[in-house]
Amino acid sequence: MTFQTIIVEIEEGIATITLNRPEVLNALNDQVFKELGEAAAALSADNSVRAVIITGGNKVFAAGADISQMASSTAVDVATGDNASYRAFQILETMPKPVIAAIAGYALGGGCELTLVADVRIAADNAQFGLPEIKLGILPGAGGTQRLPRLIGAGKAKELIFSGDFIKADEALSVGLVNKVVPAEELFAEARMMAKRFASRGAIALQLAKSAVNEGLRMDLEAGLQYEHKCFSLLFATEDQKEGMRAFLEKRPAKFQGK
Repeated sequence: MTFQTIIVEIEEGIATITLNRPEVLNALNDQVFKELGEAAAALSADNSVRAVIITGGNKVFAAGADISQMASSTAVDVATGDNASYRAFQILETMPKPVIAAIAGYALGGGCELTLVADVRIAADNAQFGLPEIKLGILPGAGGTQRLPRLIGAGKAKELIFSGDFIKADEALSVGLVNKVVPAEELFAEARMMAKRFASRGAIALQLAKSAVNEGLRMDLEAGLQYEHKCFSLLFATEDQKEGMRAFLEKRPAKFQGK
C-alpha cells in the first residue's frame, strides 16, 4: 500500500501505520483522514494482519489538525462538508483487530482524538496530550467530547476540554488516558510486543471481544449482557474454540487458525 501522508508496513502479521508529515508535525488534514480510512479498511480485510499499531514516529504523534485548512471555513462549510475525520475514525475504531496507539511527543487536538479510537494506548515518557481547540474558539470536533469522557470520566474530560491545557505522560497514565508509559527508546518495542501477544490469540475471539466491549458501551447493562452472551455463543461454532479448549486440556499452547 502506497500513500502520500502515511506509511503502512506489515511484518509478521503486525501492521504499522505511521503518520508521515514531519514538516508540519504530522498535522491532520482531509488527505490524511482519507488515507487513514483507506488503510484501515484494507487492513481490516487482510486476514494475514492480526493486529495494528498506529504511530507518528519517535518525535511527535500528531500536533493537531491543519489549521490552515480550517481557518477560512464557514459554519455552512463545516456542517455540509465532507466529514473525513469521522469516517476514518469510525473505520479505525471498529476494525475487527486490536489497534494499539504508540505515542511519542505531542498528541494534541485531532492527534489526541486519533489516539482515542485505538483499543490500547502506550505512551513514551516524553508524550504530551491535550485538546487545545477551546483556545481557538472551537471545541474538539473529531470525537473528543464523546470518546474522552467515556474513557476517563466526565469531570476530568471537561477540565481538559474547557482549559485546553496539556498533560504529560505520567498524568495521562494516572487518569486512564493511556494504558502504559515507557521510556521513549522502548516505545516501539513495547508496542510490537503487545501487538504480538494480542496476535497470538484467536482472531475471531478477539474480533467478538472487541465488538462486545465497544457495542456494550453504547447499550444499557442488560442489553450489553445479552449482546455479550450472543458473541460468546457464536464462538462455540469456531475451530479456534475447539483448539483452544483442547490445548488447555492437553497442557500445550493453542495453535489458532482464525477459523
